[in-house]
Amino acid sequence: MSERFSHNVRADEAGMRLDLLLGQLGVLPSRTAAQRLIADGSVRVNGVIATKRHTTRSGERIEVFVSDDEAPALKAEPIPLDIRFEDGHVIVLSKPSGLVVHPAHGHASGTLVHALLAHTDELGTQAGEERPGIVHRLDKDTSGLMMVAKDDETQVALSEALKLRTIERRYITLVHGYIAPDTGIIDAPLARHPRDRTRMDVSDHPDAKQSVTTFRVLERFMAGTHDDGYTLVECKLYTGRTHQIRVHMRYIKHPVVGDPQYGRKHPKADMGLTRQFLHAYRLAFDHPVTGERIDLLDPLPPDLAALLERLEPESMGRTEAGDEVVRLVMP
Repeated sequence: MSERFSHNVRADEAGMRLDLLLGQLGVLPSRTAAQRLIADGSVRVNGVIATKRHTTRSGERIEVFVSDDEAPALKAEPIPLDIRFEDGHVIVLSKPSGLVVHPAHGHASGTLVHALLAHTDELGTQAGEERPGIVHRLDKDTSGLMMVAKDDETQVALSEALKLRTIERRYITLVHGYIAPDTGIIDAPLARHPRDRTRMDVSDHPDAKQSVTTFRVLERFMAGTHDDGYTLVECKLYTGRTHQIRVHMRYIKHPVVGDPQYGRKHPKADMGLTRQFLHAYRLAFDHPVTGERIDLLDPLPPDLAALLERLEPESMGRTEAGDEVVRLVMP
């Protein structure tokens, strides 16, 4: 038997090699598997068998016919979960840095999804077979609070709440440089980078999606030998685009400390941090079934808390918002 997957090429995916796109979509376990299926005639573009050198165009319909031995098998894996809230409909957990949320190119196992399958056999199916229960994502090296839906109705309701912006998601991040205003809003649309498909970029392309981040300065730190100072910031998401906070902070010339893609990549200025200083510390929403207000906090993990402690002698003082937030996030 075989299973058919289909995908309509978006404008931001146009110009990619077909095998590369299929590998990144997570439909297949690897780019090599995609190449093998193309060579076997199991991939069609607009109804025509694809060639191995095909370059995608916006609007094309890709169909992949996958036999049982090629289809990625999602299997439960005994990966520990740090669950902060759970009932018959919703799970809220703290995702550690380094854990990928769902299977994708290069990550066929060891993901949060595999851990969830070991935890429960009740997960929503509305995001696709490879993303059971997933409502939203955090980047691999971003830590903090995430929601998971245990049934289809809850998954749909939470996804709609995200679109309506009724779910409150707050992050804490340390960025390079001195941010003078205490508050700000970054309203800059995002799209895939035209040359590097693994990156996002602020763009005026017609297909760029509205992206809005607000921020409050919590604490500022003096410049040192290898840096121009740091600012501790709380960010609030009004949209949930890929890499949104990281790209927006880079856009205003204050990249996130330790960010390997959008940061300064200076080991001494990053104080040895090898992942972005970005943590989803607060998640608040109305339970879609009970109506209960769920409002959860997640203190900084040890690596980020230790870095802040190292910076304490250079503090220029906390803002009023900093007095409110920092005491909540420091373990």
